[in-house]
Amino acid sequence: MADNKIEIDEENGLVFDSEDELYAHFQPDINLLEKTYFLKRSKDDYSEEELKKLEHHLEATLDAPDEVWLLDLEGLSLDVHAFVREIEDKGHYVALTYLAAGVPSFVFSHFATKDEKVLKEIRKGEEIPVRDQSVPTGAIEGDSLFEGDILAKGLYDAMMLLRSEKDIPEDEFQDYADMRELCVEGADEIWRSADSLGNVLVTFIREAEDEGEPNYVVVTVEDEPSGSHSLLFSFPTNDAQLLERYRHGENLQADEVVQESSH
Repeated sequence: MADNKIEIDEENGLVFDSEDELYAHFQPDINLLEKTYFLKRSKDDYSEEELKKLEHHLEATLDAPDEVWLLDLEGLSLDVHAFVREIEDKGHYVALTYLAAGVPSFVFSHFATKDEKVLKEIRKGEEIPVRDQSVPTGAIEGDSLFEGDILAKGLYDAMMLLRSEKDIPEDEFQDYADMRELCVEGADEIWRSADSLGNVLVTFIREAEDEGEPNYVVVTVEDEPSGSHSLLFSFPTNDAQLLERYRHGENLQADEVVQESSH
């Protein structure tokens, strides 16, 4: 693909030859969003001059929002998420964005506001859980690592230290999240072992079936009385030595695992 292409979401065909082409495509949605939110701000809201001085809040709003909402607005051609962050004078900064692979790749509109009515309109949508900035990049929603569990964090950090620099980058783990369920339900190997604190860890391994597909590992902790499992974390890997480190303890057959549940 030529270097001058503008990629917003290649997987969904949102690739443009120029900024003019890009904005022509998104202009109807931009107009609708600004009409619904920005232009409805009260007369007592930030002035045009104040808005320009507050534009530096955009980057922080995208990087570390206090709230994220999937807008419920009829007429939009795409899903639009509102990133909201509290700023000075009891105001908020709002960025209306398109997400590609869960990351903002295009901003339709952004502005500061003190108007609670505007925020109320935004909050009519579906609230999306905000990722804790202390949570590792490779954490996937639904696992204990995502929730800040100490055991999961310690084991995950150890895995990252052992991981080859040439292995799949941590910021691409989310791209393989769909393999987590496949790994648990169709594991090629299941291993049980106890750590130094007495935690019983059960690890599911699914080996790559096709060229270009990684191996996948799911690490769980077993509740001994019930035999059920809580998901600690999971990850893709092409590192054979790393994979071998998870092949220790008791080798189980899949039908010996009573139940698998997320944390």
